[in-house]
Amino acid sequence: MDGLLSLKEAIIIYLDRSGGLSKLIEDCKQTEAVYRFSFDVNPSDVLELNATLGDCVLHDPVKAISLFQSVCYLSIKTLSLIDHIETENQVNVVLKPTHLPPFPNYCLDLSEFPRGYGPMRPLALEGLVIAMTRVTKYTQGARFLCSEEKCPCSRGFHHIRVHAPGATESATVRSDFTCFLCSSPLKEDMKSRVLGDKQLVELIHVRAVDVLGVHDADSLRYQSVTLFIRDELCNSMRIGHLYRVVGIPAHVHQWPNVTWSVEACSIQPWTPKCPCLVSSNFQSLQTASACSPWRFAAIVANSFGSSVIPPGLYNTLKLGLLLSLVQTEDTPDSPNHLDVLALNSDTLIIDRLMRYSLPLASRGIHHALTGELLASLSRDEHGAGTANIHAGSALLASGGVCLLGDLTCYKKDKMDLLQSALESRTVSVFIPGKKYGDDMDQHLSFPLQCNFWALADAASPSKRTARYVLELNAHTLLICVIPLQLAELFGLVVQCRETSSNHPLLSMTVHTLRQAMSPEEPLYPACMQFTTQDYKELLAHARELKVDMSPEAERMIHSYYFASRRVRSDSAQRSTVSVTSVKLLIALAHAHAKLSLRTQVLEEDAVIAVLLCESSVTLKHGASALVFPPDAVFPCALRDLDSLHQRDLMLEESRKQILHFVQTYATCTVEE
Repeated sequence: MDGLLSLKEAIIIYLDRSGGLSKLIEDCKQTEAVYRFSFDVNPSDVLELNATLGDCVLHDPVKAISLFQSVCYLSIKTLSLIDHIETENQVNVVLKPTHLPPFPNYCLDLSEFPRGYGPMRPLALEGLVIAMTRVTKYTQGARFLCSEEKCPCSRGFHHIRVHAPGATESATVRSDFTCFLCSSPLKEDMKSRVLGDKQLVELIHVRAVDVLGVHDADSLRYQSVTLFIRDELCNSMRIGHLYRVVGIPAHVHQWPNVTWSVEACSIQPWTPKCPCLVSSNFQSLQTASACSPWRFAAIVANSFGSSVIPPGLYNTLKLGLLLSLVQTEDTPDSPNHLDVLALNSDTLIIDRLMRYSLPLASRGIHHALTGELLASLSRDEHGAGTANIHAGSALLASGGVCLLGDLTCYKKDKMDLLQSALESRTVSVFIPGKKYGDDMDQHLSFPLQCNFWALADAASPSKRTARYVLELNAHTLLICVIPLQLAELFGLVVQCRETSSNHPLLSMTVHTLRQAMSPEEPLYPACMQFTTQDYKELLAHARELKVDMSPEAERMIHSYYFASRRVRSDSAQRSTVSVTSVKLLIALAHAHAKLSLRTQVLEEDAVIAVLLCESSVTLKHGASALVFPPDAVFPCALRDLDSLHQRDLMLEESRKQILHFVQTYATCTVEE
């Protein structure tokens, strides 16, 4: 008895210190038959206060809830907080551990099997949300009365049933309960039923998405776990995002099956920690190329993918892919996405390069033509009957890259769906009410927070793509075998041109033959010193950098924007240089500064951004007064120090040309 009193005293002290008593007083304003009180519990603080109580919270949550329930009832009666409360059964306490001790026994690995044989106590788990339902209602508590009028239980609050972790709706409310005094049937007082919100979420191990990328599939089994989130935790998770959850495993009985699920107690966003150290090879390169703000990123791009394609081939595209890999942020506050569309007559080489680059993203998803791109619906299998929304490739790639592949292989309805998603940067889901047990239809939208990579054949269209009209005019250099409206939505459009000095087919033939004849010898010793792991660590480090825009870079970007709008004077061309162009310029400049391992965006970064943006706009809508060659970012092959110095001089000339352009046209007021 003394031990029980000491535990209750410890609960009072903890609630007083943690603000729980104030929350209890605030929550007593309810006017229900069953009063629900939810407390966030820090197990570390409880253990310091009373070790026995802390052990109870961690290992026997049912007993801990009973103790808190008794304390809350006594507090309400002592302080006269609720006038019409009669029994302790009317108090429904929910304990939510905020975190757990960092020991293996308190962690649940979603890749381990079998499940269901462990303890039914709070555990911590981490995973990726791949599906979720709409928010529906469930019964928090219900009051039952005895059908025998002479029985004392026909009045009052003797039979109160509340939801327990893992319990189904039928465990709380059904018609075959009997009175514990006279064994007569019980009937529910429908006016006293208390409802709450419920949502089901499918969580899976983050390594499971490797199957959807281009990684070698591991011989492992991944299976999602159903997560029940209730009341104030509803809508706290988003599809395609990573979370750390503290929850209580439970067996859900749905005759004749028993399923294993987790009742969530607390939810926090989670970002896996990985070492972001730049390799010694890249550190030495940065030191050696410090004389020029353009040189480091140029060498990185030139050597990139040397195990797949020869160095120097398609450098502009490789730089664009690297910038896109750097500019992947899983935050709604940084919507500067960097999509890449590559055009070439030989899509096999481009596809090979993109497949090589995809694993370097924080999360890379390769969309299959037969798979779902955005989202799909199914009926929930846990008895609710509501709609279950499954993530497509684009939502699964949140914070990373979604590789679409060859757009000429897409059917018209898929292209229209992709075009709509790129325009709004959202995934719209229509849920018919009649089909999923609701009175009204519902429209839901989910933000798209990934970069898209795609490629298309810039040569003559095949029979499959002949239904699209070729877009060709006197000012446009691009021949589209995809709708021009879709191509416009990709921020960075790169046409991989063939030159007589570096023909891709000849270079790839020599590259492939040398690999086949000497598989163990390095083909390009100067480039092979930068391994794929070096690039992965470099990009991971660059993504974590926080950069600030210098006044010179900001002035160049905004001046170029206004000057371009003035040069393209007619409304049709002016609309092509929209606010989206400013976002693209900022994203490119930020990414180039990060790739150069700088924390400040310089004017030289803005020059690269302007050159890439102007090249894309020219391909789509024709040239302006600012005329650059298509390969202005890499005007010469990078073979030695002299070629690097020559490139710096040519970029400096481009910078002067841009400054002259903005001084000429940006000084006049642009009619918006």
